[in-house]
Amino acid sequence: MQQILGIDIGGTKIALVLAKADRDQISLIDKVVFPTQAAKGYSQTIERLYQQLDHFIEKHEIDMQKILAGISCGGPLDSKNGVILSPPNLIGWDEIEIVKILNEKYHCDAFLQNDANACALAEWQWGAGRQLEHVIFLTYGTGMGAGLILNGRLFEGGNGMAGEIGHMRMSQTGPVGYGKIGSFEGFTSGSGIVQLAEAFILQELQKGVRLDRYESDYKNRQLTTKKIFEYARQGDRLAEEIVACHAGYLGHGLAVLIDLLNPQRIILGTIYIHDADLLADKIKDVIAKEALARSAGICDIVPAGLGVNVGDYGAAAAAYYHSNQ
Repeated sequence: MQQILGIDIGGTKIALVLAKADRDQISLIDKVVFPTQAAKGYSQTIERLYQQLDHFIEKHEIDMQKILAGISCGGPLDSKNGVILSPPNLIGWDEIEIVKILNEKYHCDAFLQNDANACALAEWQWGAGRQLEHVIFLTYGTGMGAGLILNGRLFEGGNGMAGEIGHMRMSQTGPVGYGKIGSFEGFTSGSGIVQLAEAFILQELQKGVRLDRYESDYKNRQLTTKKIFEYARQGDRLAEEIVACHAGYLGHGLAVLIDLLNPQRIILGTIYIHDADLLADKIKDVIAKEALARSAGICDIVPAGLGVNVGDYGAAAAAYYHSNQ
C-alpha cells in the first residue's frame, strides 16, 4: 500500500492526515487538526503548518522523498500549477504556490486539488462511487461545489473551474451564495439555509405570528442549519416549510445535473449525511417532475460513503489519483 500525506486547508481549520491506500481501500493512520487563523493572513498559518508537519514527520518517521502529498483547498485555484488563487475564506492567500513551497521545503511529490474534486476522487476511489464511470460529488456543507467524474476520469474543464454548480442562478431573488443573489449555493448551502430561514421568520413576524422558539436566535443572528433541521424533525411547521423549500431547490439543481451530465450516481456531502431522512423524498419528487425519466432512472442520490471523513480522505485521494495517471 502507498503511504500518503493529506493536507486539507479550510477557512477555519487545517487537517493533516496520514493514510495508507491502494486501489481498493484506504486506512487512516493518524490525523491532527488545528485552526487556520485565516484572519491573520497566510504567513502565520503556513508557519503553524510547518510546525505540525515537522511534528508529524518526526512522530511517524516519514521519509518525505518517498511519500505522496496531496493538498485540498477551496477554490479558486490552479491545480495544474499548484497555486491557490485568493479563496474568499482564506484572506491573504493570494497567488500562493503551495505545491512549490512544499516541494522546496520537504522535497516531496505534492499535488493540489480543490476540495470538491478531491472529495469526488475519494468517493469514486473508495466510497459510494466505486466501480462507476460517471459520478458527481456535491460538497453540500458551508458551500456548494461539485466534483465531476466523467468517463472514468476527473473532469476539470478548460482552466480547472468545472463543477462550480453553486454559482448557477436559480431565482432573481433569494439567499446570496457564491456572490450571486438566488444562486444554487444560496438556496442549498448551510449558510444559505440560514438566510432562507431568516426570510421565512421575518415574513411570519411581520404577519404578527409569535415565534417564541425562533425570535431570540433570529434577533441575535444565532440561527444554525442544525437547529432548523432539528426543529423540522420535531414537527415544527415553520422549520418543515424552510426545509421543504430548500429541498425543492436542491432537487431542481440535481435535475439539471442529471439532464446535462447523465451521471450514474450523485453523492451528497455533509448535510445529506446527517439529514437525508428529511430531504430524500422531496428531492426525488422534484427530480421525477423535472429530469428526463430515462436519465433519472439510472441515477441514485446517496450520502457520502466515507461519511463525515470524506474531507479527510480527499487530499489523499488527490495525490493517489494524480500519481497513478
